[in-house]
Amino acid sequence: MFRPALTRHHGASQALHAVRRGYASHGAASKARLNVPTDYAKTPLLHHSSKSVLGMQGLSDEARNGTTSRINLYQAINAAMAHALRTDQRVLVFGEDVAFGGVFRASMGLQTEFGDDRVFNTPLSEQGLVGFAIGAALEGMRPIAEVQFADYVFPAYDQIVNEAAKIRYRYGANADVYNAGGLVLRMPAGGVGHGALYHTQSPESLFTHVPGMRVIVPRSPSQAKGLLLASVQSPDPVIFLEPKILYRAAVEYVPSEAYTLPLDKAEVLKEGNDVTIISYGTPLYTCQNALTAAEKDFGCSIELIDLRAIYPWDRPAIVKSVNKTGRCIIVHESMINAGVGAEIAATVQDKCFLRLEAPVTRVAGLTTHTGLAYERHIIPDVAKVYDAIKRTLDY
Repeated sequence: MFRPALTRHHGASQALHAVRRGYASHGAASKARLNVPTDYAKTPLLHHSSKSVLGMQGLSDEARNGTTSRINLYQAINAAMAHALRTDQRVLVFGEDVAFGGVFRASMGLQTEFGDDRVFNTPLSEQGLVGFAIGAALEGMRPIAEVQFADYVFPAYDQIVNEAAKIRYRYGANADVYNAGGLVLRMPAGGVGHGALYHTQSPESLFTHVPGMRVIVPRSPSQAKGLLLASVQSPDPVIFLEPKILYRAAVEYVPSEAYTLPLDKAEVLKEGNDVTIISYGTPLYTCQNALTAAEKDFGCSIELIDLRAIYPWDRPAIVKSVNKTGRCIIVHESMINAGVGAEIAATVQDKCFLRLEAPVTRVAGLTTHTGLAYERHIIPDVAKVYDAIKRTLDY
């Protein structure tokens, strides 16, 4: 690309400024072709009717024959916790400020209904509240502990990795009695547009290196409810990461009755023949917008998969899809280095090598801490995913 010479001359400075490329979703946003805001009211990734959600795979007969309500993601989380508290006396809900609802209001009203012996605040100590949660799980309780932001989980990392994940292994033949099953650690994660250094992080890959726990990321209210209820029943401790930008943005019809969704299965959201795109959480909406434009422009057919379970993840589903399409793109918000996409890419090249028509591509967050003014540049956007689709098809 031609770049004007850098000089101190004012005219040269003006010339340099003139050729700078602006960010597609700012400035002339109304004319932007790709990086426009997601229309959550129309996206096919959400259920916009009762009939649609009641046909969802994995529903219990009671849920399928019941009613629905149109709620957002934090309300779905609230409904799941309320059901768990109502039907199992072993369930506890606690964390920093959860008694009045927490920062995102996900636990709002629960203490009023279930009392302060089952829904309560903890001191401002992640290490302390997670340690307490592990101890409660060992005593047979089913604690749902909230870490206020995923960015703040690191003081408790030792408790999670060296205690929660290892207890079952330490007790050997007595593992059925002594384990941290039933422990759910909820935490809001990911970008929100103005989170900066300490309210933007997506630390899921740091937990995927450790056996003994599950890592789950829901994409929508209906998914969040079913996955959270399944997590409470899981014999393994669960890290449950909730995309904070979706708490209010994603609204859909959700079954009113209880149901669970599998904690080890990916979901094919859209079938296709030419490219497989794998993602989870908020970036799925970015991928949907990008593939809609790419299919129109390139005449291709793209398969979109929601990983849902980040660890252990559904290898057979991914391998099956890539063996069909021959091309693979992985998209996630968290940093690209040593991320979830790296593990998927390694598995794909191992299991699908002779079928691949192009190198496996990763579109992920840049390897840097998130400065307040640059968050929108760091995480994947529609243009980056669209470009990746084009490069993969053209290879």
